[in-house]
Amino acid sequence: MSPTLRFTPAPESGAALSALARGVQGSIILKIGAEIRAMKARGEDVCNLTIGDFDPAHFPIPRALDEEIRTALSSGQTNYPASDGILPLREAISAYYQRELGLDYPVDGILVASGARPLLYGAYRTLLDPGDIVLYPVPSWNNEYFVHLSGARAVEIPVHASSNFFPTAEQVAPHLKSARLLVLNSPANPTGTVLAPEELRKLGELVLAENRHRAWRGRRPLYLLYDQVYWTLTFGSAVHATPVGLLPDLAPYTILLDAISKSFCATGLRVGWGLMPPVIRSRMADILGHVGAWAPKPEQVATAAFLGRADEIGAFQAGMKQALKERLDLLHDGFSEMRAAGLPVYVVEPQGAIYLSVKIGLVGKQHGGTPLRTNEDVRALLLREAGFGVVPFQAFGLKEESGWFRMSVGSVSIDDIRAVLPRVRAVIEEAARA
Repeated sequence: MSPTLRFTPAPESGAALSALARGVQGSIILKIGAEIRAMKARGEDVCNLTIGDFDPAHFPIPRALDEEIRTALSSGQTNYPASDGILPLREAISAYYQRELGLDYPVDGILVASGARPLLYGAYRTLLDPGDIVLYPVPSWNNEYFVHLSGARAVEIPVHASSNFFPTAEQVAPHLKSARLLVLNSPANPTGTVLAPEELRKLGELVLAENRHRAWRGRRPLYLLYDQVYWTLTFGSAVHATPVGLLPDLAPYTILLDAISKSFCATGLRVGWGLMPPVIRSRMADILGHVGAWAPKPEQVATAAFLGRADEIGAFQAGMKQALKERLDLLHDGFSEMRAAGLPVYVVEPQGAIYLSVKIGLVGKQHGGTPLRTNEDVRALLLREAGFGVVPFQAFGLKEESGWFRMSVGSVSIDDIRAVLPRVRAVIEEAARA
């Protein structure tokens, strides 16, 4: 008979943890996702718009990529890859960026890892010492967690719908003299908005001007971390631009992040890359190598082969974008109809990524006699009464209870959205009348 294991009670074991471990916060999105999984296990009907993922039933990976992975596995490509990315993949990424974006990056400026997330964290650890200042907008994805893990100091720049949820040059300029890192993401998670090229140029010019000043004074440079993992997913008149494409002189101060996760519905395959100055790449490769954050070898081999198939990539992404936009448009139209009917909602037109930003102005109202004091109260109400799973912007660092929510469409069907919108409208109508 196996012995019964006894563990130290939670308060005592917590005291044994490091300050880092005691202070880190878990993902709000994952907590909401766990709540929804429990509801579905009980047989409840939920339209889950919470997780930034793709359900393979609706959005499978490209067939050619699937075939290349199977070929790599069957040919025995299952040993350790080069920790910084196999050379054929780095060469393929260089050619892909030259072909698609007109950017000529050498292979020694390309670092491969298990998705874009380790590279984002790696940039924090490579560039920032404890106490260094990082600038980023709120809402934004995961920056507050990486600030804690790196010991950096955050200067959060609140952004609103009036600036398309991006920081303006006027907001950023006063903070640049003391900062070491500016983090931007476009198309943006959580807002689904796209940074206009002219606005990106203004921000890039500020970074260049600051670095010219620092070079004259012998100070460490300011870097721009530009997460463009959703860059292939833009809609309507929205245009994606890269800072180094607009201002080539920014290349020594810029890190671009990308992955197959969002471009090819391949979130679980864990292949991402960063393009950066070779000296930064060398140090970041060492850090992530010690962590063991390299991408699986079969997926690296397969991605190297797939990135050269321009026609197949184009056909796949055209179909993928159409399916995503159908879902985003259906949500947008549904909330626009609610607004036209006088309900307290506001929706941003789809621009990019897989997200829609919707403001549901029920804070200060009540439903069934229960006060709605916070976005979390509204979120819980929509899930409980309408089976509508969404994420409040508080999960992305926003402090004010302004009613904004992220809705992610990669894991739902058109029928799911059609079925849930009348339920959502009924709940909002009841609360708005109270």
